[in-house]
Amino acid sequence: MKRFLISVSLLLSVIMVKAQTDEQGYEDGKWVLKGVTGINISQSSFSNWSAGGENSLAGNIFLNGSLVRKSGNWLWQNTLVLDYGLSKTKSTGNRKTSDVINFATQLGYTTDNKWFYTIMGDLKTQFYKGYNYPNKDVYISKFFAPAYSNISLGMEYRPKANYSIYLSPVAGKMTFVTDDLLSDSGAFGVDPGDKFKAEFGAYFKARMEQTIMENVNLVTTADFFTAYDKSFGNVDINWDVLISMKINKFLSANINTTLQYDDDVKYINSAGEKEGPKVQFKEIIGVGLSYNF
Repeated sequence: MKRFLISVSLLLSVIMVKAQTDEQGYEDGKWVLKGVTGINISQSSFSNWSAGGENSLAGNIFLNGSLVRKSGNWLWQNTLVLDYGLSKTKSTGNRKTSDVINFATQLGYTTDNKWFYTIMGDLKTQFYKGYNYPNKDVYISKFFAPAYSNISLGMEYRPKANYSIYLSPVAGKMTFVTDDLLSDSGAFGVDPGDKFKAEFGAYFKARMEQTIMENVNLVTTADFFTAYDKSFGNVDINWDVLISMKINKFLSANINTTLQYDDDVKYINSAGEKEGPKVQFKEIIGVGLSYNF
């Protein structure tokens, strides 16, 4: 785990150095809206194909946007990430491939336009039920089961408009499991029968938006939390990366990855048995229609 954290820290350092070359700024007193949204679709069809194969259809709809207002010494930032995808084959039927709702808002006050006294809050959950495929009889997640929310006070270092580092020694992490079935099983770290868990600890967040080459944009956000209890030092991690590559006016290619680690979330194997926590990784590569704004 220590080697993993060191690797993440080194990669973030490289990204931050690159981001400092960007000369973006804010327009005082104006709302600035930007981001990317689109739809990706993939399809395969076979007819008398000697090598074998199965007809399939898959796709996802996504949005990654930010809304920012700078007014005097005050800076208000809002980000929203939505993603939902499905795949369908004859043998497996419909399966969910991605399901994300992430919203964050923060208000900061500065005297030098680099360091901001900041209050921050966020919410992460999903749209619909999730299953441990191929078992479709019992769901293992759903809307607000789980949901995670962080509320914190701290300092943000933002020398450029496109990248920032935030550190809070006063942070609260809340876990919601509002479904009776999942709550009774003690899913996602709550005590069996409870639908809410609160932890107090330290929180670190880094975010960067960067044009890495012509028509290629990168948006990445990394969150780290450790609780002030006997588990101190066990770091919960959520790291999102979106690379959007514009092919022409209408077509684009996208790479979206998410890496997660939560010491309270136990891995469920194919037999439905709980094991220890593991690093979770998800990757989606798609070609489709997108719009940058």
